Parts: sequence; structure tokens; C-alpha cells
Amino acid sequence: MASGIITTMIALTTTLSFYLTSSPSKHTITPYTYPHHSLTTNQYPTTSTPSRAAPTSRNRGQRRGGILHQVEPTFHAYAKPGTVTGPVAYVNYGRVEDYAAIKKAGINITGCIVLARYGKIYRGDIVENVYDAGAIGVLIYSDRKDYGGGGGGTKWFPDDKWLPPSGVQVGSVFNGAGDPTTPGWPSSMEGCERLSQDEVERAGDLPLIPSLPISGADGEEILRWIGGVVAEDEWQGDEDAPVYRIGPGPGVVELSYKAKQVISTIQNVIGIIEGTEEPDRFVILGNHRDAWTFGAVDPNSGTAALLEVAERFEKLRKEGWKPRRTIIFCNWDAEEYGLIGSTEWVEENREMLASKVVAYLNVDIAVAGAGFQASATPQLDRLIIEVTKQVQDPDNSSQTVYDSRVKTAKYPEIGRLGGGGSDYSAFVQHIGVPATDISFGDGYPVYHSMYDDFVWMSKFGDPMFRRHVAAASIWGLVALQLADEEILPFNYSSYVNELQNTAEDLETELSDKSISLTPLFKSIEKMKNTAVRIHDEIKEIKERKGWAFMWKNQPWRVRELNDRLMMAERALTDRDGLPGRPWYKHMIYAPSKHNNYGSKCFPGIDDAVENANKLDTKDSWGVVQHEIWRVSRVTTQASLVLHGELT
Repeated sequence: MASGIITTMIALTTTLSFYLTSSPSKHTITPYTYPHHSLTTNQYPTTSTPSRAAPTSRNRGQRRGGILHQVEPTFHAYAKPGTVTGPVAYVNYGRVEDYAAIKKAGINITGCIVLARYGKIYRGDIVENVYDAGAIGVLIYSDRKDYGGGGGGTKWFPDDKWLPPSGVQVGSVFNGAGDPTTPGWPSSMEGCERLSQDEVERAGDLPLIPSLPISGADGEEILRWIGGVVAEDEWQGDEDAPVYRIGPGPGVVELSYKAKQVISTIQNVIGIIEGTEEPDRFVILGNHRDAWTFGAVDPNSGTAALLEVAERFEKLRKEGWKPRRTIIFCNWDAEEYGLIGSTEWVEENREMLASKVVAYLNVDIAVAGAGFQASATPQLDRLIIEVTKQVQDPDNSSQTVYDSRVKTAKYPEIGRLGGGGSDYSAFVQHIGVPATDISFGDGYPVYHSMYDDFVWMSKFGDPMFRRHVAAASIWGLVALQLADEEILPFNYSSYVNELQNTAEDLETELSDKSISLTPLFKSIEKMKNTAVRIHDEIKEIKERKGWAFMWKNQPWRVRELNDRLMMAERALTDRDGLPGRPWYKHMIYAPSKHNNYGSKCFPGIDDAVENANKLDTKDSWGVVQHEIWRVSRVTTQASLVLHGELT
């Protein structure tokens, strides 16, 4: 068990009042016994008669067995404490393009408190975009159109899978990874170096304005008090919603949030099955166990799968099996506060992990519904596909998981690990370890709410719990092959295809600019040739069964081949990291600058292009060219590592 001292923010009290500009007085209450609250309001005014609306607590949780007291009040982790008052404006999902549309319409939201709906981008980026737009606070709600089934008589939990109108999605609004007071170094011991609160805020990853999550019912009620221009169709709610207007005003919101910084101890739980022939090569399986509320889906479905895999491996071990390479089980703490458990562990063990880890296999949510989903660094695509051919489809026993994917439009699509939403982040984006992330289901409406519990899972997520079994089977088989195969089952041809396709898209995007992509295409061509060469080398060895002879008589040759396959991913990192985001060192995969959930290929180039499009100066386009060169250099380095010979 590994423990660490980490910094978090805890909520103390939150108050929110809402009134019309013409009101001579206002009334402030303390709402939100999580997550059940509603708005108590006078009849919507047809004249300028002063009126007010404020959220009030209603202990509706009693109808579910009195479990309401078991959950925390609604808040955003790391939200900025303070009290702000201003007219309210509606900004859709709070994306950069939403603010561009507002500006184009001639609407000024400076000094406003904005109302944004969850979805499309990470909540921390919603808050950051609000600040950049000049607003002073933000309320984020779960719109029925996205989370409540779309209206029209749709039922919600416990009668259906949808989030009730009173449901609230909580979560972190921190835009970094790990303990914010120890960026880039471990927070694992008392008395370690820490940034001050002022230094943390200047670093730019903590929000600088207050924010609060609210329910769909509260959000809809506030929307009734916003006037001004009618929002475009894509910004509107479902068929039962009121007309959404942008404002600002005439409604005014006062938001008061109090919190304090605390230093707490967290504990990662680590289990090890030591390898026999290559004990210093690690295959790591990871899942976090902390949850915002009950967490039946996130993360407990993944924790259950992790325990299942560990139990199956223990049974194999008792029957005489021993893995070739060491298998490590990691159960992370404090993931919900910014991937803290995994990030601090990676930072503490950075050099050893960078030299010894074969792959990191992540499962955050094992089951949220039907349909297998996978993301990976590309050299592991083929392994995932082959494993799914061995596992029965949990929803159709007459076929495999592979068969069901072949029948979908998404096949053979495998996502990438550029987003910052789970514990693979430190492994892939910070030290360059090959990784996977698998699940069943693609999103679920009660995410990060009180309703993510066993009842929801047993009725809607996985009624027979067969999807849990399938998730554990796929996870375990991938781990077994990586731990036991004499030659690592990596295929870099998929990587080359990914790089080539992205470079071609970039070429189209920059076709009218004086930017040369020649160095990038040349480096990809080198990697293509090297990938073909090492693939042929592996094929020849396997056909001759030469690995057995090599391992017996020249074990260093098998080891050297595997090291090339393992270390090529490391070569795609740069010690200086991305511009303005030095912790992210992978030049191919990192989060989008304006959406931490979004995965970007060539993130440094993408950020530079976005900035150059805004400034359109010689220097800004020069930065774009420089970032292209940087990606070209790491791609060339990866080719050299795969080739295994000096220039």
C-alpha cells in the first residue's frame, strides 16, 4: 500500500439567490442537501413587479430509504471561494465557439454570472472559458435534453435510466493532473516542497471565479428569468422546455461559495505477481476506487472487474502458472480530484516506470451500458481486436464481442488516449507508456450523481452482470498476453497509419498557409519503413520458432527486440513538454487545450495553429512550423528506437 499527502479543497457552505433587477430586496438561503433541491419561485412576472427565486432543500431522498445523509453537498472540487452578484446570461455548453457566437451577436457578458449546461466539454474548461469571456461566476446544470431523456413524457430514475430533474452532476474543475501544489514532483511525504496558494493560482490550472453545479430543474427555472435574444435552435432544450434566451438579465444571481484548502492523506493499494523470467518488466492494471457518491458505475464497476481479474490470476497461480513478466495491480485513490493517486505515484517512480513498464491497462468505468468501447495507443489496436474474438458477447451468446463490433458502424474504430479523463494520463501523456482503456457502454445519464448506485446498475447498466464478466475477461486476456508472450504483441503499423492520416488532415487545414509539412511526412515515412522491418523480423522469428532457440541460447536478443517495441512510445515524448503545458510531454497525444476530455493528435501543433489563426502574424505561424519540426523529431527518434541501431 502506498500513501501520499495531497492538497484538496473542501466545500463549507454555498448560498445562491436569484431575483429580478427591479427587486428592492433580496433573500439568501443555504440550499442543496445533495442532490435534491428545487426552485421556489413566485409566478413568472408579466410586469415589472419585483419577484425572486431561490433554491430550497427538499429531502426527496427519504423515498429511497433515507440515504440522502450519506452524500456530500453539491459543489465543484477546487471551485474558487467568493461571493459574486450579476445579471445571468445563458451560454449553451460554454465552449469557445459558443462565446464566439455570443460575441458575433453583439452581446456583452462581461460582469455576468453565466448559466451553462453540462456536456460536450470538461466542466473545468467550462469555468475557464467563462473567466476568459469576462464573466464573474458560473452555474452548470444538467439539461433534460442531454441527461433526462428529452422530455415528452419520458420517465426518469428509478423508473428509467434518465437523470431526475432534481439530479446534480458534481466533479472537479481543476485543469491539471495530480496535486496542484506539487506540479511535476511527488506529493508523497510530509514536508515536501509545495507551491503557495498564490503560486498555484498563477499557474493557471485552478479556477479564478466561483462555480456551482445545479439541477436541471433549477437551471430551467433560471432560464425562465432570462430575456433578450432568443438562442438559436441548437442551443434550445427539449420539447417541454421554455424558450432559451441569452440575456443578460433581467434576472440577477448572487452566488456565495465558501471553502478551505486541506491537506489529506490518500492511499493507493498495490498488488504484485512477480514474473519469473523477466521480473523487471511490468504489466500494470489500474482502476480508481474513490467516488463522488455511491459510484456503482464510476468507479466500482471497474473495481469489481479488477478484483475479478486478480482472483482469476490467483487461481491460475495456484494451479502452477507463473507470469513471464511481473503483473502489478493498482487501485488508485483521489482520481476524482484530478487523477491524484496515479499521477503522484508515476511522478514518484518516474524513472523506474519509464525504464520497466511494458504497458498500462486502465479501466475506469467497466460497465455503463451495452456495447464494447476501447481506446489505446495504436500499437495495441491489433491485440485488443484479437482478444475480443475470444470473449462471448454478454448481450448475445451466439457471437463474440468482436462479432458484435463488426456489425456496428464503429468497427474497427479504437479511440485514442489524448483526453485527460482517467488514470492512463500520467502513463501515456507524461512518461510515454503504451496503454489501453476499455469499457462497456458509452456515457450514462446519472454520471457523478447520487443516482449512480447499485439499483441503477442492476436495473439499467448491467441487469445480469454479464457485461462485468466480459470486461474482466477482455482486461485479463490482454494482460496475460502482454505478460506471457515471448515477443511483445505490438504492431506499429497502426501507429504509422494514425500519424499519416492526421498529417494529411493537417496538410488540408494548412493548405493556404506558408507552412511546410515535408519534415513531418519524411519522419512518418521513416517510421513506416522501420515498422515494416520490425514486423518482418518478428514474423520470421515466429515462423521458424526461433524465439525458443534465441531465448535459450541468446536471451539478450529477445530482450533487445522487446525493449525496442516497448521503448518506442517513450521516444514520442519531449522533455520540455507542450508550450504552456510542460507536464504533458507526449507530442502525439494530449488533451485539447479547451477540453480536457477531448483527445488531440499533434496537440502542440493544434494549439499553435489555433493561436496563429487568432493573431495571424509571422511569429505565430513560425511557432506552428516549430511545433511541426518538434513532432517530426520525436517521430524520427521513435523510428531509431524501433530500428535499434545508431545512426
